[in-house]
Amino acid sequence: MARMFHKAAHKAGLPPGTMIYVGEQKVERVTIRVTDYGPDHLDETVHHDVADVLAFRDSDTVTWIDVTGLHDTDALRTLGEHFGLHPLVLEDLVSTGQRPKLEDYDQYLYLVCRMITLDSVGGKLDSEQISLVIGPRWVLSFQEREGDVFDAVRNRLRQGKGRIRRSGPDYLTYALVDAVVDNYFVVLERLGEVIEDLENDLLDAPDQSHLASIHGYKREMVQLRRSVWPLREVVGGIARGESPLVTEETQVFYRDLYDHTIQAADAVESLRDILTGLQDLYLSSISNRMNEVMKVLTIMGSMFIPLTFVAGIYGMNFEHMPELGWRWSYPLFWLVIVGLSGGLLAFFRRRGWL
Repeated sequence: MARMFHKAAHKAGLPPGTMIYVGEQKVERVTIRVTDYGPDHLDETVHHDVADVLAFRDSDTVTWIDVTGLHDTDALRTLGEHFGLHPLVLEDLVSTGQRPKLEDYDQYLYLVCRMITLDSVGGKLDSEQISLVIGPRWVLSFQEREGDVFDAVRNRLRQGKGRIRRSGPDYLTYALVDAVVDNYFVVLERLGEVIEDLENDLLDAPDQSHLASIHGYKREMVQLRRSVWPLREVVGGIARGESPLVTEETQVFYRDLYDHTIQAADAVESLRDILTGLQDLYLSSISNRMNEVMKVLTIMGSMFIPLTFVAGIYGMNFEHMPELGWRWSYPLFWLVIVGLSGGLLAFFRRRGWL
């Protein structure tokens, strides 16, 4: 994060539209996957030279150009200028800290969303910016590294099932964003299972490490919330918009997707409430444990008060104390001590303090 801000600081004072990649280079070279399709055909190719994909702008079929790797700003600039992208869009492509948003440039729509994945080993969330540009017959997608949640969309294109091969780029964009949202539910389900296990451990034996885990998951909920809530407005904007790039038939699917984003946002809020409850449960458990300790210490202190009183009296150095001359004074002293202790224990137990 600090590295990102450090690179972003280099943009201070530069003209708008200046392309400076603020992330870390996560692939060796830029990879461009082109999927050109129609109702009766599908062509998939992989390129590493931007010049090889420029001709797809004027294709009569629908073309999905998926760009992996954002560190080569010259290649991205060449691609963007050929497809008529605004300099501000090109700047946002390489500024990977963007919040989800939608911008209408008349000739195309620019959409940003956050792809969330969960590390299977450490259980940490990872967020990656996905930029989508929806044109008349093409869709450009940009991501930082290999690996995404779009395999299901690629399989549907290959199999030719459903309406995706018969529809335009607006429906393809819907399928891509829907895959991102569906993965939110996968992540939320796994987080819910982890949080449930944490709750069980907390009920069994609360520990300081549990509090650290709760705070860690609360931070991840904040990250999820920043990805889900703005995306809800993005999808709602497409569903309510009047862009000619999105047909009325496809708007129905965006409205359904809008409902899914609301469900995801509600699930995030529910997990946040559960974590807040777990934090309260931890503090309550620690407080109860401390109360039990204090109760035992208080009872022990209460028992020793009269014993200390008796021992203090007979520890005084007065000459005329008749009990000091008795033959059975020492056994009587211990008899009084034991009797007082037993009486106090019986009294505490009757009152329910033990």
